[in-house]
Amino acid sequence: MNQTPSILKRIVLRLRRRRDDMENASVSMRELAFVILVAVVVVGAAFMIAYRFVRPAPPNHFVISTGDESGAYHLFAKRYKELLAHEKINVELRTSSGSVENLNRLSDPEAGYDVALIQSGIITVDEENSPARSLGALYYEPLWVFYRSPVELTRLTQLASQRIAAGPEGSGTRVLAINMLKATGADKPPLKLMPLGGTAAADALIAGQIDSALFVAAPDAPIVQRLLKAPGVRLMNMAHADALAQRYGYLSAVTLLRGTVDLAADIPPANVKMVAVTAHLVARDDFHPALVSVLLQAASKVHNGSGVFHKAGEFPAARAGDFPISEEAVRYYKSGPPFLQRYMPFWVANLIERLLVLLVPLIAVLIPMMRIMPALYDWRIKRRIFRWYRELKGVEIGMSTAASDNTKLLARLDEIEQGVVETKVPLTYWDYVYTLRGHIDLVRAHLTNTKAAPVTPPPQSPSGG
Repeated sequence: MNQTPSILKRIVLRLRRRRDDMENASVSMRELAFVILVAVVVVGAAFMIAYRFVRPAPPNHFVISTGDESGAYHLFAKRYKELLAHEKINVELRTSSGSVENLNRLSDPEAGYDVALIQSGIITVDEENSPARSLGALYYEPLWVFYRSPVELTRLTQLASQRIAAGPEGSGTRVLAINMLKATGADKPPLKLMPLGGTAAADALIAGQIDSALFVAAPDAPIVQRLLKAPGVRLMNMAHADALAQRYGYLSAVTLLRGTVDLAADIPPANVKMVAVTAHLVARDDFHPALVSVLLQAASKVHNGSGVFHKAGEFPAARAGDFPISEEAVRYYKSGPPFLQRYMPFWVANLIERLLVLLVPLIAVLIPMMRIMPALYDWRIKRRIFRWYRELKGVEIGMSTAASDNTKLLARLDEIEQGVVETKVPLTYWDYVYTLRGHIDLVRAHLTNTKAAPVTPPPQSPSGG
């Protein structure tokens, strides 16, 4: 029975120790939570700043304005669509009357068109305010002048009295035809320009309903191939091709070599001089940069080979035209596809590239934060202890004054010591607490003229605190 108070005392001490341990653990968790919160805020701010430089994910759908279904623009756009389908990108093709309508569609932000094929020389564009950017020149588009006549025609002025199919309103063919006829003085009455183009113009010429038809088209265009082999239809060998090319910067003089179309049938039977504009792939200035690269990869596969008027590798090219060149296109022509897109599907490569834009600045913040967080936690804990040194210093200063009251100073020392005892810190920091209490005893010894125990400084923490 005599042992009961002793047992109760041990139980009380054990409970108090457990309570103190829990309070110390609570302090440690609060300080750790504060440090983590600071880290989260800093990293979150870095994430938000980095996110501002990441464009939204590229869409998996866009619209191309092509041309007549029988023309080369539509034919090439169909090839782009087939290639981009492998990259999970859906390309919608919409026909048009030609380059002028294509340009008008791109200029209207509400029309819903993203890309178009447009011939050079149809308009002068203010580069600073242009709503579109060229993604590159694709190929030469000759001006094909087909006619029906018993005698050979070599100059556009010889068409002055004819019925001419010069393409519908809104077509690039009509713009170029009018410019060439004016330049050669063939635009005088009784000239009749018929608003026919494509298959309708070819049918009318073969049937003899018109005297000549002008087309701006690639040699691959079905109507061109058809008329080159049509009986009674001839292709003009332009005597002034070089002069026209020198006068108009958007024109090039080209030659259709003998037998190029059909060696066995010897079509054409002689070299034919022609003028040509350049077809450009044009996109709105807000077209997603990631789609520029993948679209140009498709265009390269379609146009990179040799053609009737150019050598292999000559197209696509970053050639000057009516529109400023897209910055993304310039990078593509200089360096090729982005590194990851050379080895991965487009959507995978683009996802990784976008994540890298976010991760690089985050890592740059996280590395120093990993060093700062332990130091910040260490400082927060030690601050609870070290603030009592300021109070202890005040007692020391009070001792040096002539009117010092040792009784009050001793009472203040007791308050400081009680405050230190009640200060909650993790167990690993209690060496600092005991060191502080030793310093308190040292000051008390000075006040009471007694000898204090020597104070051993605590070891330095790994964080350098």
